[in-house]
Amino acid sequence: MILFNVPAITGNEHVYIQQAIMERKFSGDGHFTKISNEWMERNFDTAKVLLTTSCTHALEMAAMLAGIKEGDEVIMPSYTFVSTANAFVLRGAKIVFVDIRPDTMNIDESLIEAAITPKTKAIVPVHYAGVSCEMDKIMELANKYNLIVIEDAAQGVMSQYKGRHLGAIGHLGCYSFHETKNYNCGEGGALLANHENYIERAEIIREKGTNRSRFFRGQVDKYTWVDIGSSYLPSEINAAFLYAQLEKAEEINNNRLESWNRYYLGLGELESKGYIELPTVPEGCTHNAHMFYIKCGSLDERTRLMKYLKDENIQSVFHYVPLHSSEAGMKFGYFHGEDRYTTVESEKLLRLPLYYNISRNDIDRVIESIKKFYI
Repeated sequence: MILFNVPAITGNEHVYIQQAIMERKFSGDGHFTKISNEWMERNFDTAKVLLTTSCTHALEMAAMLAGIKEGDEVIMPSYTFVSTANAFVLRGAKIVFVDIRPDTMNIDESLIEAAITPKTKAIVPVHYAGVSCEMDKIMELANKYNLIVIEDAAQGVMSQYKGRHLGAIGHLGCYSFHETKNYNCGEGGALLANHENYIERAEIIREKGTNRSRFFRGQVDKYTWVDIGSSYLPSEINAAFLYAQLEKAEEINNNRLESWNRYYLGLGELESKGYIELPTVPEGCTHNAHMFYIKCGSLDERTRLMKYLKDENIQSVFHYVPLHSSEAGMKFGYFHGEDRYTTVESEKLLRLPLYYNISRNDIDRVIESIKKFYI
């Protein structure tokens, strides 16, 4: 069986976990949390990184930092994971879904401005498959209308847009270190505060609404409850596991890109003959090979191909069901404009096995199986 995903292990995870155990420091904000945060701040050129228990919690923190409140509107694509919307719905916001571009599956930047109203507070671009949204246009709109940009870069760690790392371009950024992501610790995430004015409050929100971080730095002689917040600190065990992966970030990235390129070249013949569509990476975008997907001709064709691959002992999966069509999506948001691409393109997309150190033979077997299905 060729599995769809195998979580990455680089070799030092158990060493660092043992070190954390020996140091008798299991709760958050220990040595490995500190050096993981510093590694990302240094490599992604951002003001402050705070490890969190998940990308979901990073998004929730971002919603609080953005001051989202009852009656506000937040613009995002419908083709995304539920956490992207939930974080803002929990603060009382109405979600305004905008159609996607069919080439990247990212929010269509040309449709955002028409969706902006006096109630709009934030734009949440989602970098699908680690390929950047058109951030220059999005930041231009944010500046024009005084909006906050919160990047959902769950899939975008190590990806870049015009030389800048995803997650570090907007006002706030959110990463995922779930076991399905390029770099993982089972469950985990990070909040990127890209401007100094967000840092102190981000620390407070992450520490249950207390000024505990200032206390440990000696800035106050006792800590107390000063704001809203929750418990968003990951265990040191998780941070130790993650740091072993961050140390090998370039190696993992290059390995995945090699696999991605092998798929792309191997399936090029089917695209040239019009059977399938392959992913698009626009000029100026450097992706991280988070996933490799193809687009079939229709939902029915995708269903048949999935069954065929399953019979060949190959796991493949489709992705999100657009949020605006869900029960909660209709209750807490609405789709602005025409759903020209979101639904139809999502129904054609099929994700293929891709993970760190997947063998070339397995990739070639997937390619040959897909060719047999079509030719």
